[in-house]
Amino acid sequence: MQTKYSIVKQALKSKILDGTFQPHQKISSESELMKQFGVSRHTVRLAIGELVNQGWLYREQGAGTFCADRSKEKQSKRINHQKNIAIMTTYISDYIFPSIIRGAESYLSQQGYHVSLFSTNNDHDNERRFLEKILTQQFDGLIVEPTKSAVSNPNINYYLNLERQNIPYIMMNAFYDELEPLSITLNDEHGGFLQTEHLIELGHTNILGFFKNDEGQGLKRMKGYLKAHRKHGLNINPNHIILYNTEGKYHHPQAELERLLALPEKERPTGLVCYNDELAIALLDIVRKKGLAIPEDLSIIGFDDSFLAEVSEVKLTTVKHPQSALGKVAAKMILSLVKDQSGMQRKKQEPVESVVFDPVLVKRSSTAKPRH
Repeated sequence: MQTKYSIVKQALKSKILDGTFQPHQKISSESELMKQFGVSRHTVRLAIGELVNQGWLYREQGAGTFCADRSKEKQSKRINHQKNIAIMTTYISDYIFPSIIRGAESYLSQQGYHVSLFSTNNDHDNERRFLEKILTQQFDGLIVEPTKSAVSNPNINYYLNLERQNIPYIMMNAFYDELEPLSITLNDEHGGFLQTEHLIELGHTNILGFFKNDEGQGLKRMKGYLKAHRKHGLNINPNHIILYNTEGKYHHPQAELERLLALPEKERPTGLVCYNDELAIALLDIVRKKGLAIPEDLSIIGFDDSFLAEVSEVKLTTVKHPQSALGKVAAKMILSLVKDQSGMQRKKQEPVESVVFDPVLVKRSSTAKPRH
């Protein structure tokens, strides 16, 4: 359990790191902080005293307490520090993330950089904590996979503070649209289109789409699903679009599929478009429980071409994600920005630009023509 003074101290430090308090700006008075946190003057003074001693704040007699300018201190520390790159992803050890990270880490290590990994677990509070750590330690650059990229992000100020401190960052898989950062992504909209058109061309017209709606990738894949239906003149049944978020990913899609498979046979779906392979594998359990066969009774298509696509007895038709290749491109991009920032010469002087990979359909045995 945190002490009262440490809560006050961390809150003040967070306001410095997210840019609320700018260098040489006067912070709240002791009385205001006492009222804000419901603590004694002694507690406030203890918190401020530690931040003064650590160089975050400074006092001026008769004028108050001010935010210190730490930029010169950081520049002097950077002269001889070890070369460090931070990689912050939603997950580290799950699904396709180890492959993406390996691609980036391998290239960075070859170039003499130490890599620090941070996993947000797709949680904004974790993202904030790690951004604070990155801002206070000596990192040359940051590769980020956004947290819940489709919803409003409370940590945008931290990224703006990275910019103010001239710490380059790039985003992969998705990006925060308001920041317009350099990014390395897959064309998710076209990927969703390929998934859906494949089933339509096989003859399916009753197709469920499962999309994660707190991730930008999910919304773009849904857009592709809709485009494929429109291109082929098929009506879109709103009840066939199943949306879910991070918190509901282990139960909501499964419950919805179970409900829809309980409909009379003529009304049941014959094809499933899944947000990713992980979801497709989870939905296979529901299909088995219903005594249905893949692909004879139901076709299912995943996304990412992960290792999961071939571990089940049903080999998944899916859309290929570049995985380690994406990680390597991200590593090359951040080092180009680091060299530009430090004034180092690059071999090629073309401007650094965002990269979008094209998706490729990988056909296996989980999709076939419908029975009727």
